[in-house]
Amino acid sequence: MKPTRIDRCFENLRARGETGFIAYITAGDPDLDATVERVRLLEEMGVDLVELGIPFTEPLADGEANQRAAERALSAGTTYEGILKAVRTIRESSDIPLVFFSYLNPLFVRGFEKSVAMAAEAGVDGMLLVDMSLEESEPFTRTLAGAGLNHVVLVTPTTPDSRMQSLLKEASGFVYCVSRAGVTGEQTEVQKDAKNVLDRARRYSDLPVALGFGVSTLEQAETYAGMSDAVVVGSSIVTSFHQAGNTSEGRQKAAKTISALVDAVKRVSKDNLKEKDQ
Repeated sequence: MKPTRIDRCFENLRARGETGFIAYITAGDPDLDATVERVRLLEEMGVDLVELGIPFTEPLADGEANQRAAERALSAGTTYEGILKAVRTIRESSDIPLVFFSYLNPLFVRGFEKSVAMAAEAGVDGMLLVDMSLEESEPFTRTLAGAGLNHVVLVTPTTPDSRMQSLLKEASGFVYCVSRAGVTGEQTEVQKDAKNVLDRARRYSDLPVALGFGVSTLEQAETYAGMSDAVVVGSSIVTSFHQAGNTSEGRQKAAKTISALVDAVKRVSKDNLKEKDQ
């Protein structure tokens, strides 16, 4: 498979000695025009990769903030075809890597192979399939690879070593390491299991490792940036945009909060480079 935008992104980050910043937003929250504007704004802030959540009626792996975002998106009439149109609009002016964070059901509706092909044609670079089991993964992994999309895999602190090793054989692009057991959602403390899951993922894969779930404070962003190849922030960004309001002024207000998290991650990268030069 040819290198994707995701692969090139992490190659460039490694060459610069930087930790990446991955932002999650729900596609269609509060509408698809806002989604396009938010992706562009996130890129301007220095975000390296964007995960677009595909709204689903039963998002069991998501906490309250992302569940409410999915409800708002679906209430606004968001469809898969509409999301792909938004992706094509983003691609008119941006090469930022895009990952679909999706449950299987929204992709099964029109046929998994067709959904994947449509995503690849629109300009999506990879998929993270939240509820896909290892035992059933082979045909899905093959379909993604055939379409030239990365297959991003989730691993958690409770994933047994043998299962993690099998999961990571199926992965490409990067490994999404979950900092704690449970659903998405903001947390106020650094999670004690975070380093352990990163170390185990590195043991079984040479792929870049990203750490997410619950990152919302500057302390967490800085600490996780020092451990990982990328930090993933989702619920905090979703909440910031929602609370600030769907206006130009609101988006700029949210940008200040989000930019502080991006700066915290990038500051660690710069500090690490200074230490190496000394």
